[in-house]
Amino acid sequence: MNVWIAIAVTAVGCYAVKLIGLLVPEGVLERPLVQRLAALLPVALLAALTAQQTFADGRALVLDARAAGVAAAAVALLLRAPFLLVVAAAVIVTAGVRAITG
Repeated sequence: MNVWIAIAVTAVGCYAVKLIGLLVPEGVLERPLVQRLAALLPVALLAALTAQQTFADGRALVLDARAAGVAAAAVALLLRAPFLLVVAAAVIVTAGVRAITG
């Protein structure tokens, strides 16, 4: 029963967030600060999720093959490599480190 309560609360919460977004006056959305925050917020959330998935295992800090893959991607980005090459570098380095370390 607790699962259904959680599902109902989540559904109501999602509906409320959507409704609040529709009720915000247009003048508020045209402010430069709001537009800048709207542009930067998804990037910050994606970076936080990537860091959490890469460096955390429950409540412990973990440095393993995933960290090496992220480092390889960062180097490829610094070298201004195309996106597919960045992803390929991360995959190859991660797979290589996993193959070496077992």
